[in-house]
Amino acid sequence: MALWIQAQQLQGDALHQMQSLYGQHFPIEVRHYLAQWLEAQPWDALDLENQQDEFKAKRLLDSLIQELQRRAEHQMGEDGFLLKIKLGHYASQLKSTYDLCPLELVRCVKHILYTEQRLVQVASNASSPGAGPVDGTPQRYQQINQTFEELRVMMQDTENDLRKLQHSQEYFIIQYQESLRIQAQLSSLSSVAPAERVQRETSLQSRKSTLESWLTREANTLQKYRQELAEKYQRTLTLLRKQQALIVDDELIQWKRRQQLAGNGGPAEGGLDMLQAWCEKLADLIWQNRQQIRRVEHLTQQLPIPGPTEELLTELNATVTDIISALVTSTFIIEKQPPQVLKTQTKFSATVRLLVGGKLNVHMNPPQVKATIINEQQAKALLKNENTRNDSSGEILNNNCVMEYHQTTGTLSAHFRTMSLKRIKRSDRRGAESVTEEKFTVLFESKFSVGGNELVFHVKVKIYCLALSFVEFLFIVNSVKYICDELVVLCLVQTLSLPVVVIVHGSQDNNATATVLWDNAFSEPGRVPFVVPDKIVWPQLCEALNMKYKSEVQSDRGLSEDNLVFLAQKAFSSSSNNSEDYVNMTITWSQFNRESLPGRNFTFWQWFDGVIELMKKHLKSHWNDGAILGFLNKQQAQDMLMSKTNGTFLLRFSDSEIGGITIAWVAENPNKPGERMVWNLMPFTTRDFSIRSLADRISDLNHLLFLYPSQPKDEVFSRYCTPPNSKAVGDGYVKPEIKQVVKVEFSSPNPEPSPGNSSFIEHAASPTISQPHNFTIYPPMNDSMLETEGEFDLDDTMDMARQVEEFLSQPMESQWRGQQS
Repeated sequence: MALWIQAQQLQGDALHQMQSLYGQHFPIEVRHYLAQWLEAQPWDALDLENQQDEFKAKRLLDSLIQELQRRAEHQMGEDGFLLKIKLGHYASQLKSTYDLCPLELVRCVKHILYTEQRLVQVASNASSPGAGPVDGTPQRYQQINQTFEELRVMMQDTENDLRKLQHSQEYFIIQYQESLRIQAQLSSLSSVAPAERVQRETSLQSRKSTLESWLTREANTLQKYRQELAEKYQRTLTLLRKQQALIVDDELIQWKRRQQLAGNGGPAEGGLDMLQAWCEKLADLIWQNRQQIRRVEHLTQQLPIPGPTEELLTELNATVTDIISALVTSTFIIEKQPPQVLKTQTKFSATVRLLVGGKLNVHMNPPQVKATIINEQQAKALLKNENTRNDSSGEILNNNCVMEYHQTTGTLSAHFRTMSLKRIKRSDRRGAESVTEEKFTVLFESKFSVGGNELVFHVKVKIYCLALSFVEFLFIVNSVKYICDELVVLCLVQTLSLPVVVIVHGSQDNNATATVLWDNAFSEPGRVPFVVPDKIVWPQLCEALNMKYKSEVQSDRGLSEDNLVFLAQKAFSSSSNNSEDYVNMTITWSQFNRESLPGRNFTFWQWFDGVIELMKKHLKSHWNDGAILGFLNKQQAQDMLMSKTNGTFLLRFSDSEIGGITIAWVAENPNKPGERMVWNLMPFTTRDFSIRSLADRISDLNHLLFLYPSQPKDEVFSRYCTPPNSKAVGDGYVKPEIKQVVKVEFSSPNPEPSPGNSSFIEHAASPTISQPHNFTIYPPMNDSMLETEGEFDLDDTMDMARQVEEFLSQPMESQWRGQQS
């Protein structure tokens, strides 16, 4: 069902939220009449931070306007006439609004579609209890929304109580003024005749006594009202703290964790729109409660009554200030992280965002954000509130940016588009630590004030308690005036990026990526920068490797259990094929990317990263097709192939070469008729596939017939083969062609081998290659393998040495005669 159809079925608060998405910036009528067209456009393919995408955004804007105009032209009838005018007006309006900034249109539409999708999903999960996504997301949302409703009711209740208190106090002051008038009348009786004075004095004293008794009781009542109201604010602020902790300490921290895992190839962290909506609701409630508390304070200043209320109100004011300060500082986040492997002298970008910036009107005086790179020790000192204001570990160019407010989405953010790390200052390394293990972080900081001017009618009242049964109020109005009572919360907001590894050359990228992957996968929330465990259990690493592999290769086909067993065998130098044997085994950082694998000059990660690079650059399609088994050793390949017909082959990753893949196939031994062998072609690398693709190479070799287990190779690879060159030659030159053949004759059941396939490897000369790569095949050895990799076999080596020694001991003439014959 189309998203717009589902959005129209929303009810209650969800419907109001959906309707609030639209306005002058994007009319809801445009959404309605162009629903199908809007949802079919590639909005997500455009990067809002990439100015090069502005041309694509402009084309989308032009297409939108053309679609509106086309719809307007096709309107018929009386109602159609009005709609025609309206749609034409909207087309002109959108053109004038976004013509100079088409990326803002993309931002607006992406925000609308994402919010609608979220509202529809939450509504459908609420209506279908069993259909909710894993981890109970709708239940958490429901809990947060219920708490907001509870807070709204509590705030309305305190507002009603505050009005009641205000009315009672106003009436109290009126009655007190009446008592002053009676007192004045009593004082003026001295000039009245005695008979009349006695009569009037008795009446006035009676009224005064009654009024003072009422004032005493009412003063106690007012004090009780104030106390009860202050206690209600205490409960409200406690619930606000709890709600803020749930949103900021749970939901926002989970979003940050998803963002961190996304750096390892995990699913996207998701939009911030819902989190911003919650944070803005929090800010609104906190601010309204603060306003109410201030009004109670002013009432107590107008009519001071001795009691604990004033002290309690002072505590409440401090509490509400702390809450709003914590909300502002914790919602200053990095929406788009800088690259975690950061090369000097290279441009990079980042985006920071203040989730409550629009609600607290921070954008009225847009703050400036500064970016600084600091090392691990400086980050630790910063979190301890030690003075590190002038400390940095390098120089970042274009590191200042003003936060911009986007009216269409209500977001306040700063987009650093052209930062560049000019230089880096490294600290002393410890032990075996390399430069690619040193972690830095980009510190983003800003300073701004939250608050504004409030005009308050200020009246002072002093109360003296003269006796237990009598209270005389001295009503002193110093000066009735309006004063500027300003709450200014000066916020120094700071946020740290994910750990960054700085490199100066592309050759360091491999090891730097390992440091980042380990940190992203295994760091814990709230850690001391940038502490990470030195060892973890194998299943944890499997999860991280699988996530990285799927992301880099862009495949839904991840690492199977057999693949992970193969990797465990490599990491632990083990021969066990049982996955259960590795469940409780731990692997250290040194085993992962510091110590070389036995008999090799590279680490476990370097080998795995080489596989990733090979796959994503050249073999992604073949992996997705299931054509590459990959994670096999020689013995496993031999066992699998020996039970198949001749010409069956498979593809496996090389053990001896980083980023290499070899073809293993079963065929007759040309030197021993009737004997079958498994052969391994020397590994191909990225360099080889940049010359000729895997599909073309397999097509060249006619003795390769079936992809394991029994699929004809043409069914798998023919669609990826390069079309043959045209015979027409326009410039007088014949274009050479690279072909691959093997120097050994293999018996093949194929009755019609393709012409041109000889019994040796040959590369035609290429105009772009000065040194053609020759693929040679070694004579068969005792292990029936052509690839010179695997474990070192002393016996085989000694046999070969003896053969060479015998050959060299022969007279030179006999050697030449033997070769000529």
